[in-house]
Formats: sequence, C-alpha cells, structure tokens
Amino acid sequence: MQVGDVLRTKNARVVTIRMNETVGIAARLMRANNISALVVKDDVPSEGNTAVGMFTERDVVRAIAEHGAAGVNLKVGQLISVQRLVACSASDTLEHVRHLMNVHHIRHLPVIENFSLAGVISMRDISTAFDEAAGAAVAQTAA
Repeated sequence: MQVGDVLRTKNARVVTIRMNETVGIAARLMRANNISALVVKDDVPSEGNTAVGMFTERDVVRAIAEHGAAGVNLKVGQLISVQRLVACSASDTLEHVRHLMNVHHIRHLPVIENFSLAGVISMRDISTAFDEAAGAAVAQTAA
C-alpha cells in the first residue's frame, strides 16, 4: 500500500502556519481544527506550495516548559529545524514511511509531489490502513 492510497481516503485540507506566527496562534489553530500538527511554510510566499517543517503539540509543550507563559509568544520558526525536513511522496510505501517516522521519532510527514505540498500522513493514518488491510485479509480468509 502506498501513501497516495491513504491520501485519497482523507480530507485533502492541510492546515499550515507561517514561520513568523506565534506558538499561541499555532496552538489555537491545532485546537480549532482538532489536529496535532501543522505544516510550516516559509515567511516569504514562494513559488509553489512548499513546506519547510512541521510544528506539533510537542513543540508547544517544549516552548512552555522552557520559557513558561512567555513561550506562547515565541515564533514557530524559532522552534523548528528547517534544515531537516523529513517528507515523503505519494508513491512511497506505508512501510517506508513508518520506518522514516520511527527513525526520526516523528508522527507526521508532509507529502510532497512535484515540489508542492500534497497532504500530510500521520502514524495514525498508517496504523488505520494496516488495521483495515488486516481486517480485509481475515474476512477474505474466513469466506
């Protein structure tokens, strides 16, 4: 199974944030959209739909743990590593993406196609896909 198979079953909407926005704004966006990660885009709108990083609930917690209440005023760009964007493509297998997530200790990956953001895949998406495939295999064997 490939990443593209999972993306076709998901809501295509991806919530993004710019590097110059604050942790507080990021937290409100995550809460409003009931998600745990945002795709970070560069401050300068560039050609295409380019991701430079991911900002997660972990980053919110880290900002507050290290800076107290003032952490909500930090810029998202201060807390992400733009040099190490880990991403995948729609043609990558779920096994490969799961391996990337495990190696890098992350739970969300932006999906990049033709230098543009095509979606986000999460560890939960992968787990659900594997569970559904296993259920279908059991049902097929029982029939």
